[in-house]
Amino acid sequence: MLSAYWEIWKDNGSETEEVPHEKVNFTEELLSSTSFARQLADQMTLAKAYVILAKEHGNLQLAWELSSQIRNCQRLLSEGAVSGRAITQEESHPIISRLARLIYKAQDSHYDISTTIVTLKSHALALEERAKAAIVQSAEFGQLAAESLPKNLHCLTVKLTEEWLQNPKHRSRSEEQRNSTRLVDNNLYHFCIFSDNVLATSVVVNSTVSNANHPQQLVFHVVTDRIHFGAMSAWFLINDFKGCTVEVLCIDEFSWLNASSSPLVRQLSEVETQSYYYSGGSKNLEREIKFHNPKFISLLNHLRFYLPQILPNLEKVVFLDDDVVVQKDLTQLFSIELHGNVIGAVETCLESFHRYHKYLNFSHPTVSSKIDPHACGWAFGMNIFDLIAWRKANATSLYHYWQEQNSDLLIWKTGTLPAGLLTFYGLMEPLDRRWHVLGLGYDVDIDDRLIESAAVVHYNGNMKPWLKLAIRRYKYIWERYVNFSHPYVRECMFH
Repeated sequence: MLSAYWEIWKDNGSETEEVPHEKVNFTEELLSSTSFARQLADQMTLAKAYVILAKEHGNLQLAWELSSQIRNCQRLLSEGAVSGRAITQEESHPIISRLARLIYKAQDSHYDISTTIVTLKSHALALEERAKAAIVQSAEFGQLAAESLPKNLHCLTVKLTEEWLQNPKHRSRSEEQRNSTRLVDNNLYHFCIFSDNVLATSVVVNSTVSNANHPQQLVFHVVTDRIHFGAMSAWFLINDFKGCTVEVLCIDEFSWLNASSSPLVRQLSEVETQSYYYSGGSKNLEREIKFHNPKFISLLNHLRFYLPQILPNLEKVVFLDDDVVVQKDLTQLFSIELHGNVIGAVETCLESFHRYHKYLNFSHPTVSSKIDPHACGWAFGMNIFDLIAWRKANATSLYHYWQEQNSDLLIWKTGTLPAGLLTFYGLMEPLDRRWHVLGLGYDVDIDDRLIESAAVVHYNGNMKPWLKLAIRRYKYIWERYVNFSHPYVRECMFH
């Protein structure tokens, strides 16, 4: 190979004439088999391999000499790329000559091809191991970032909690709203959101009413935890959302949600469950990092399985996750025929992807005897529920049954979707996929036309729109429903 380069160099050298300097495509120069840039790049690649071999055999002097010429080669190639000119014979000759001599010297040291291949393979394997470790570490850091509460959200929560505690009128108004007949009026359109994120919940409500034809006919039932109850209540009391009604409840009010009635509550009180979800002690980090997110096991996240108990007087309700944005009028969902099924959802299966066997352990006899592994999966996040059909099917008891069966976490690890797939197996009505487009929290390549046609877009994944991790391409959709002019939002520097 060296002799071939030398012949090309001599031939080029004998025919070279002085020509005016012209801009060249440096990529084409590197690809051209007759260019000096290509010869330099190939010589440099070979020299890098011999640097590794020389270091392996303790020949540090040769490694240093090769590295020095590699740097000269890189410098010359960089200058050519920046200036947009072809590298000349005069420039390349000294470096090519010195590299050729050093490579011959390395070959004389018995660094043959077989030795080179074995050594490079070992280095490739080492790099692969380092890459795997980096992927695991990146996943850990990404999970930590997704779970952490940004300072601006914490700031907003603190300010709203102060507002709630310092103003008795807010608490009085909140109590008055509890008695509103609108909360139980089945002629209105009811939505439920379970969240501890004030701003995210506000975006869901604001985007829903902004795209509704008759926003004053909408009623939202928001459930949060004790810590965020004051802030959530204050926010919806001091802001108007186009005349809709917003009820804020605290999960602690549900006295029926206890260890004797709910397997989940009972499991959460067990030491093994707490250790699994809150200690993070997993042997297989790469596979199980996401399973140790306490968010997946939180009671708020599982309240969706208790809708008839939370809303005992209602017949239909739309469930919305707090990481969605509504883009169309959702009241049409209430007129969709569910054909006696409990839930309406968008299916997510495509060929073999997102079918039941992807979520559940079918080596478990209870699952394999009752469930079709090739049944199509579907998504939570935007769902219409027929609560009359729910009560008839006693779906909450089905949920309890599967939670009991999974007490050892052998059927599924965590999350609400596997439990939902089992609970509503045979009770789900497929919806048109345009009702619910997923992936804005992890997929950077969603078709713009699909996003524009979607009634609801879902930022499922770690890259939530309120985090710095957010995918910039989709962030504007969420931000247009944030009230950046609100004094508390301005003070907490959201924009």
